[in-house]
Amino acid sequence: MRLTCMFSFILLFGAAGLVVFIHLQDPEEIVHQQTPGIKYNMGFQQPKKDCVSSNNQDRRSSKNTADGVATVKQSNSSHLSENGPTKPQSTDRRQSSIMFAMKDQQKGEEINSIRLHKRRRRFIIKKSPFLISMNSSTLNLPTLKAEYRNNNKWQSLYLIQKERKRIMRETCSKYKSNNRRIITPYHVSRIFVEDKYRVLYCEVPKAGCSNWKRVLMVLNGLASSTKDIQHNTVHYGNYLKRLDGFDHKGIYHRLNTYTKMLFIREPFEKLVSAFRDKFEHPNNYYHPVFGKAIISRYRVNATKEALRTGSGVKFKEFIQYLLDVHRPVGMDIHWDHVNRLCSPCLIDYDFVGKFESMEEDANFFLHLIGAPQNLTFPKFKDRHSNEERTTTKITQQYFAELSPSQRQRSYDFYYMDYLMFNYSKPFEDLY
Repeated sequence: MRLTCMFSFILLFGAAGLVVFIHLQDPEEIVHQQTPGIKYNMGFQQPKKDCVSSNNQDRRSSKNTADGVATVKQSNSSHLSENGPTKPQSTDRRQSSIMFAMKDQQKGEEINSIRLHKRRRRFIIKKSPFLISMNSSTLNLPTLKAEYRNNNKWQSLYLIQKERKRIMRETCSKYKSNNRRIITPYHVSRIFVEDKYRVLYCEVPKAGCSNWKRVLMVLNGLASSTKDIQHNTVHYGNYLKRLDGFDHKGIYHRLNTYTKMLFIREPFEKLVSAFRDKFEHPNNYYHPVFGKAIISRYRVNATKEALRTGSGVKFKEFIQYLLDVHRPVGMDIHWDHVNRLCSPCLIDYDFVGKFESMEEDANFFLHLIGAPQNLTFPKFKDRHSNEERTTTKITQQYFAELSPSQRQRSYDFYYMDYLMFNYSKPFEDLY
């Protein structure tokens, strides 16, 4: 009896272990290379009457309306090319198997050559299915008012938005695999909430975030004008609510019903802007925390004064720190990837603005959400106002200090941001 019980226990334990192993197996290993082709059809949209809550799972965007909501279509031809041909049933099975084995070998050689090229990047291209989107808003892109639909300027801006969203989604579907992930409070920790006009804004430092916070405060009735709000009030006043401050129900309700937007900037230009702000001016946080660690690690024969204060970090030293996989001090939001800050492959943003066209994009967004007509995006620069803004020319001057290898590695570091937001290569020698 004891032997029978022991044997039964061992069998049950082994079966449980097998179930756990299968559950934890990567889908890429279980279903090898099955990426459906994805196409998008977007047009002017009408508000939906009902919003569907997200049950912590991925959503399939499969409903195609007359207004042009984005649809996902599977391309059988691309699917077949990824998986290879299936073996046909015929009387001459042996001959067919030889023919298809030769084709499979050729396909394998082509795929291997492609993979070798793709491995040059610092990210892994996932082949498992990607479901778009997890949290599609009731207004994927706010609808133009009838009286403005014949306005060429508004129509042009509207089409630009649709194109930016298309590129972002297609990049995500190709390079990211979020089908097993859910949105957590961590993913929305950089998103600010404005309940009156139902806006969610993901903060990207050095891309107009201070002035956007001012705008949100005015929309919320916390100030009458953006000019009345000081820099410290914006960043340290805690007047704006963050999305991660809500419970799960509040988070998903706002993700599914509010207009979600972010503004981005050319990655190298944003990086140089952050360096100039944090290391070329007195700073009682970045110098002792980041400056001292950077100088200690990367400067040969550093003076005692430099090691004590952390002041005077050079751009080349800063880049060495950025590219070091064993950094002496952690990452910071001012030079982190937008992909990590705002999770655009996980959160379906309705509006994507660019710093390079800030005034036009920002005022168009305010028009779309029905903001007061006297509210426009502020142009002033409240920090180091006497200093010239970081431009393309200034950025190139800083990167000219680097070796070609350092420039290439820096480009690789921000490659996903360049690709996702359709920025061109900043230097001709980059690949």
